[in-house]
Amino acid sequence: MTPIPRRSRRPLSEPAAAITRAASGGMSRRALLGTGLAAGALSACAPPKPPAGSGGLSSLDLPEDVSDSEKILKWANWTAYLDMNGKETKSPTLDAFMQQTGIEVSYSEDVDDNDSYYAKVAPQLRAGQSIDRDIFTLTDWMTGRVIRDQLCQPLELIQMPNVVSNLLQPLKDVSFDPGRQHSITWQSGFAGIGYNRDKVGRELKSLDDLWADDLKGRIVVLSEFRDTAGLVMQSQGVDIDSDFGRAEFEAALDFIEQKIEEGYIRKVKGNSYMEDLTSGNAVAGITWSGDIFVLSFDTGDPAWTFTIPESGGTLWSDNLMVPITSTHRSNAQKLMDYYYDPAVAAQVAAWVNYVCPVEGAQAEMEKIDPELAESPWIFPTADFISESNIQGFRSLDADEEIEFADLWSTKVMGN
Repeated sequence: MTPIPRRSRRPLSEPAAAITRAASGGMSRRALLGTGLAAGALSACAPPKPPAGSGGLSSLDLPEDVSDSEKILKWANWTAYLDMNGKETKSPTLDAFMQQTGIEVSYSEDVDDNDSYYAKVAPQLRAGQSIDRDIFTLTDWMTGRVIRDQLCQPLELIQMPNVVSNLLQPLKDVSFDPGRQHSITWQSGFAGIGYNRDKVGRELKSLDDLWADDLKGRIVVLSEFRDTAGLVMQSQGVDIDSDFGRAEFEAALDFIEQKIEEGYIRKVKGNSYMEDLTSGNAVAGITWSGDIFVLSFDTGDPAWTFTIPESGGTLWSDNLMVPITSTHRSNAQKLMDYYYDPAVAAQVAAWVNYVCPVEGAQAEMEKIDPELAESPWIFPTADFISESNIQGFRSLDADEEIEFADLWSTKVMGN
């Protein structure tokens, strides 16, 4: 599949405050089935069911919310996941939110990997200790674990009218968080092949193309096993959203371990894999879609390319949650709701190039950049998902989750 070129990101010509205005009743928005990200597209890769667990936070005593007296908010997110104004590393949308609300937001790129972040904060949260964050952003399967372990607060959807109106229908009632009582989708994205066409000297179309001798030691892969092992399993003919078992998973890990030992794979890393690509130590790898488009802009190099391998790719979503010990839930909900204004969501999507979860954002994107409004990386159709064999990694039960994580840690991360 030929990748669609990524246009240079650019801020809107209107002032930020005007860009981020609330959607008015007179503003026409496309119906859900009329958008490029049709209901069928997300339904084709619906979030997996979580492992069985207790869930529910109604029995917990929540900390006092002091949002009225403390106009502050601290948000932990992944790298390259918000609109940033060049080298100033300021976000126009976040600045506009602070001007509109008077809430001072401290934004940090704390999350490099779901497991490592959870391992850092979960003991503190279980002990009732502050992690000095009011929002954290984690992937579907980890979101399910956080909810199951009662480490996040319930949300007051009545206080978030934009979310209620504009969250795409397939995302409103996910299995790991029925009725969206504890989490809100931030962005969705794909895992596939990212590479520099000029440095590689050719197109990379299949996963096998990564294992060429001239690329030895210049390949990075993701530490999220659902993406890296998932892509390898697909290349081995496994249907990853179906009923595979340990044998198929372990065969993929054996292959990855072999490529590490043979020197093809330079590093297995979380979001910090971008450092290797930026420095030139790596020129290709198993990557996330939006990161490569951001890399192209940040380096000024249009040769950076993302594509779905011929054997298929993965789809995932990341979600905003309020940690159980936060004392600024109301402030957090205001920010979540703000980013569900279609005009604001479109501006973020124009910079990060991940799949936008907000109804009406595609129509707003047409005002910013008509080419991006047609991008399947931001507004994929059901046909694009199906024809590219893009799948979600099937849900693991609690025992499998432990077993597979241990195998991954031993065979791959231990190298």
